[in-house]
Amino acid sequence: MSDLGRLVAGRYLLVERVGSGGMGTVWRAEDKLLGRHVAVKKLHIPPHLHDDEVRTLHERTRREARSAARITHPNVIVVHDVVDDEGLPCIVMEYIPSATLSDVLKRRGALPPHEAARIGRAMAAALRAAHNAGVLHRDVKPANVLLADDGRIVLTDFGIAMESGTSSLTKSGELIGSIRYLAPERLRSTSTGPGPASDLWALGATLYTAVEGRHPFQRDTPIETAYAIATDSYEPLRSAGDLAPVIDGLLLKEPEQRMDVHEVERRLGDVTATRTSPFDPPTRPNGAGDLAPPARKSSGKRHRMVLRAALAGTLAACVAGGAVWWVKGSADRRSTHAAGAAASSTPPSAGPTLPSLPAGYHFEKADSGLSLPVPDGWSSKTLAGGEVAYIDPSGLVRLSVNVIEFAGTDPLRHWRETEEGQTRRDNPGYERVRMSATTFRGRPAGYWEFTFNGTARKYRAADLAFAGADGTQYVIYLSAPDAQWRKYRPVFDTSANGVRLSSNA
Repeated sequence: MSDLGRLVAGRYLLVERVGSGGMGTVWRAEDKLLGRHVAVKKLHIPPHLHDDEVRTLHERTRREARSAARITHPNVIVVHDVVDDEGLPCIVMEYIPSATLSDVLKRRGALPPHEAARIGRAMAAALRAAHNAGVLHRDVKPANVLLADDGRIVLTDFGIAMESGTSSLTKSGELIGSIRYLAPERLRSTSTGPGPASDLWALGATLYTAVEGRHPFQRDTPIETAYAIATDSYEPLRSAGDLAPVIDGLLLKEPEQRMDVHEVERRLGDVTATRTSPFDPPTRPNGAGDLAPPARKSSGKRHRMVLRAALAGTLAACVAGGAVWWVKGSADRRSTHAAGAAASSTPPSAGPTLPSLPAGYHFEKADSGLSLPVPDGWSSKTLAGGEVAYIDPSGLVRLSVNVIEFAGTDPLRHWRETEEGQTRRDNPGYERVRMSATTFRGRPAGYWEFTFNGTARKYRAADLAFAGADGTQYVIYLSAPDAQWRKYRPVFDTSANGVRLSSNA
């Protein structure tokens, strides 16, 4: 506290310490020249660092100021100045009376979805502005989100941001950032630089933490957490409501498959505008009809073990090379169980006891050898190719179940491999809503929801792919007009949860 009352650069009087971390301390200070309060971030220099490492920290501080200064946006911290204090650079920023999202979550616990959506939308807007300015944040997390007393939401701490056109300050084999918020591609290979999608993955992890009160991949050690991020599914969402499709779209392992920032902003805006309850996520602007779910054979083996081996090599190389891991902030040390990624809008896994047949439904035995609940009044129809479907009285809604052979037994891999070459080609206006791993009666399963254009209207469809005890692979499919999805979505859930395989009959 010896700095209290000191005058920095002959101008900024330090009056209160408001935050401290491993790399610096933030003070509330009085600008004696302009008569206003500002925030002054003073750099810490650990005594064991070599001269070149000290120079790197100096340059990172200057780049933080430059990066933030390049972005003009209400959701990004405003930088006023960079000054020298006893040989160390200090950043002078706007002072925002606030608490961090991390502190709020520790104090209050998980947030309701509409509140998390409001915060997430502001973060997405800040990232869009940063990316448009050629700046990657690289350390998006709850501790770097300020929730101002006046309601403003501000993304701060661009300390490890990277600008396009500048050289990297990261050594070969060095991973910079908070382990829990590093995207999978940053952990799998340090030779691949981060891109905008890496910031968006961190946004997804932040939103997950905000609504669930826990990190999606938290493990007991940083190494275990890194493995989980790179290779495992995350704990199913339970409290996300309408945020579920956004979080799922951001936490995809492959960066090119993640939801882009414009879509994130739009969808979060829909949530904050309507404040609707769970189970019917907002839709994409152009979309999807009553078509059979794409289901042709493909080749390829699961690559999980290969990925684990590659990650092990990356981490081992980092340790052997003396890599620096910046783990900022306190970590929730609770261990979680990775049980697959399923949003609240996906069919819930059935328990040991099959649900009873609800009123208004009857069982139909499909040619695939299983029985499923079908709404009363729906009629069976044999489609081209011999597939049997159940059609509602309007003729616009279709339910079916099929036996499918996915090569490699991985429906998600098959869907992703055929999505562009087959699905989008054969279905005008196709748009993915979400595609993720889930579980069905304790076994791994896949869920795919998408929209497409019918001849007269836009449709939405959902697939659930799962395997029976004998290894037979099934897909349950429902398509309905997108405008009536909320009405017909429960049919999909009821039919999927009520399916009776031959072994359960």
